[in-house]
Amino acid sequence: MKVRHILATKVGGVITITPQDSVKTAVSRLAEHNIGVLLVVAEDGKLIGIISERDIVRQAAADNNVLTLSVAEVMTHDVKVGLPQDDLMAVANTMTDGRFRHLPIVDNDELIGIISIGDVIKIQRDVFRGEIDTLETQLLQEDES
Repeated sequence: MKVRHILATKVGGVITITPQDSVKTAVSRLAEHNIGVLLVVAEDGKLIGIISERDIVRQAAADNNVLTLSVAEVMTHDVKVGLPQDDLMAVANTMTDGRFRHLPIVDNDELIGIISIGDVIKIQRDVFRGEIDTLETQLLQEDES
């Protein structure tokens, strides 16, 4: 299965923030949308970073004024991205090995979506459930023969 299949099942757009926004604005947006990560985009809409709950917590441990900082001061700059044609299991391995839970998806340098490790697990669960149902049906048919 490919990443594009996950994106096709997701509703809602990608929630973004600019590097000039404050961390307080980021926290408010995370809470408002009940999400764990925001994609940081430049004025032209290009992906330039990612800011997660984890980034904010790490900074808060070192700086009591974290909410007054800009997103640019706290965000992760080196963002790993996926492509719509990437294989789901390859993406799962990348996310697991890199110990991150969200992967922005780009196509021709244009941000088109984001997937989470939860999205990957849900798809895999559904695939496995389908395979189990098929095997159970085959076993029942063999028993009836």
